[in-house]
Amino acid sequence: MMIEDPEFNDGIRAKIKEERVNVEWAVKEVADHYISLFSNIEDEYLKERALDLKDVSKRLLRILSGVEGTDLRSIKEESIIVAEDLIPSDTAQMNKEKAIGIVTELGGKTSHTSIMARTLEIPAIAGVKDITQIAKNGDFMIIDGGEGLILLNPSEEEIKKYEKKKKEYEAFKMKTREMKGKESISKDGIKVEIAANIGTPKDVDKIIENDGEGVGLYRTEFLYMDSDKLPTEEEQFESYKIVAERLEGKPVIIRTLDVGGDKDIPYLNLPEEMNPFLGYRAIRLCLDRVDIFETQLRALLRASAFGNIKIMFPMISSIKEIRDAKKILEEVKEELRKENIPFNEDIEVGIMVEIPSVAVHSDIFAKEVDFFSIGTNDLIQYTLAVDRGNQDISYLYNQYHPAVLKLIKMTIENGHKAGIWVGMCGEAAGDEKLIPLLLAMGLDEFSMNPSSILKARYIINNISKKEIEPMLDEILSLPTAEDVEKFIDENIIS
Repeated sequence: MMIEDPEFNDGIRAKIKEERVNVEWAVKEVADHYISLFSNIEDEYLKERALDLKDVSKRLLRILSGVEGTDLRSIKEESIIVAEDLIPSDTAQMNKEKAIGIVTELGGKTSHTSIMARTLEIPAIAGVKDITQIAKNGDFMIIDGGEGLILLNPSEEEIKKYEKKKKEYEAFKMKTREMKGKESISKDGIKVEIAANIGTPKDVDKIIENDGEGVGLYRTEFLYMDSDKLPTEEEQFESYKIVAERLEGKPVIIRTLDVGGDKDIPYLNLPEEMNPFLGYRAIRLCLDRVDIFETQLRALLRASAFGNIKIMFPMISSIKEIRDAKKILEEVKEELRKENIPFNEDIEVGIMVEIPSVAVHSDIFAKEVDFFSIGTNDLIQYTLAVDRGNQDISYLYNQYHPAVLKLIKMTIENGHKAGIWVGMCGEAAGDEKLIPLLLAMGLDEFSMNPSSILKARYIINNISKKEIEPMLDEILSLPTAEDVEKFIDENIIS
């Protein structure tokens, strides 16, 4: 726990002693330091640690200052929660029966609030500037989470229009629940796989609950972040094995360690960098710190004897990196053979396609691996040169951008030409407007938040690839992301 962490507490004591500030200020300064370190991390699991820190520090400051926060459990009537931001404890204690919508000034589609709202199936809009100053208690508000639209004190005509739209959406949700136990197959017989992104073994419960077809991205960073020392081979083995066993033969794609200088892991002694997202991280770190890499690969290979595990290398930028990583993997396999330790000799090995140069050169990269998984979160960020964590320029981060879609299509086509399958594990994979385009492009596997799986299956099962394919050239020739989204709304989503 953060409040028991010796480094956190030592930092507070040092602030008080050296700067002669009060305890509240010291707590805020030290907490803000750690929150800043975690906030710009791309990995969603690690971003949540920043929210946990913000959560704990906020509650601690309330206790120290004697100020009571708003109790979201006390909501007596159906309400839309309007706030600057919501932290995990806010959403955890929220009266789910009465909180029927959320609007926040901070955040975006990948923020904690947005992800939590999708999980709870509550309409939400994040990143609405000055909304806490504009809206007042007692105002009547309509929010359309799908369109990102807010109507404040609407007319009777607008109320009737959205009451009808709400009923239609409730009927749609009922239909998605009927997707349990069904295949993910389009009207013209194209079968795809709809899997889940997870951050810890406990997330398997959500996959089973939502009838997921496997794991398209298992982030392993929690093993390193939730410890004050490197996780042992045995600890890693158990974490991978339990997921593989519980999913009973369904594919489990495990991403090797994806950390860098933006993550505060003291025992790794990572260098501070001017631009850690382009620096010493992920596969680059693993190929340099072979001891760390070999331990993880041993654990992964051992666990492969208990289920359908596949290995995925992150942030690949060169052919040499793939070959070096596979060489180390082969050396580890040979060690296990000599030790008579069983593993899957034919384990599949793939890479994340998240760097534009790899997408452009994907015809060459495809010859080196068994599969691609397109990491759209970073691919969009790198293609459009936009920090998606920067609130001031978040409007530039757009998954409908034609340049991004062209890179995705190119990657899928090149993968198929080389005889490998292609998946996607970014937020875009669960976007209901993009799913039809991705199906038409030939995407084989969609990996997403478990709560989106049934909705995605419903969309897939009610569209035809051959009907959308002829539209792709026109869509990709459009000049802006806004034009693409408008075209989808008018011609595909109806």
